[in-house]
Amino acid sequence: MNTTDMYLSELSYKFIIDFERFLRHQESIGNNTVMKHIERLRKMANLAFKMEWIDKDPFIKFKAKYIKKERAFLTRDELNNIEQKEFSISRLELIKDLFVFSCYTGLSYGDVMSLTDDNICIGIDRKQWIFSQRQKTSIPVKIPLLSKALEIIEKYKLHPSSINKERLFPTISNQKLNSYLKEIANVCGIKKNLTFHIARHTFATTITLSNGVPIETVSKLLGHSKITTTQIYAKVIERKVSQDMIQLEKRM
Repeated sequence: MNTTDMYLSELSYKFIIDFERFLRHQESIGNNTVMKHIERLRKMANLAFKMEWIDKDPFIKFKAKYIKKERAFLTRDELNNIEQKEFSISRLELIKDLFVFSCYTGLSYGDVMSLTDDNICIGIDRKQWIFSQRQKTSIPVKIPLLSKALEIIEKYKLHPSSINKERLFPTISNQKLNSYLKEIANVCGIKKNLTFHIARHTFATTITLSNGVPIETVSKLLGHSKITTTQIYAKVIERKVSQDMIQLEKRM
């Protein structure tokens, strides 16, 4: 636009379309990233309209077009490969444990890193649960701890870094964590682009839905505000059911 700034009153539908076109011509920016950038601008424009700084909403005719992507997750065999692998390098062993912990709790990176002893509570069944809230949405979550998750908590209880920072686990940056996950995937022969968020998807699909946990319960465990968000995973399970039935047909 050959300017360092613009007045709010200059925002128009044409500006939004031009901005979209500009973003699409940038390297390494996909459709959904373009839409996210525009949605951030939309929030500012919406605030300006509510505050009566502008007379009309420039986004009134604009509709975001997201491309639905299938959520990547680990199969039971892939998760077993990671669980059973022992690393002599302590940083890789820690990353493996954090990832597996997330696979059995459904907690995101930020939620795992912020856990303290205070988050471990006795639930309605007199067993240990995690009582927390999602960093992203502040929605409360209550998660019964499966035995494998409990084992990992015990493993790091006396770790110097955990004690020093008063956290359940030693802290590590998300960038480093995802970088080390690439090494783990390579060693374990996993071809997928392994990121920490895949652990959350694995909890939703391989650990819970695939084992008959009702979608309403899974939605609650993940801290989703709408069950429609959780239904994305259910579609993946339907595909798994189809594949299983094809195999059954062949055996019969």
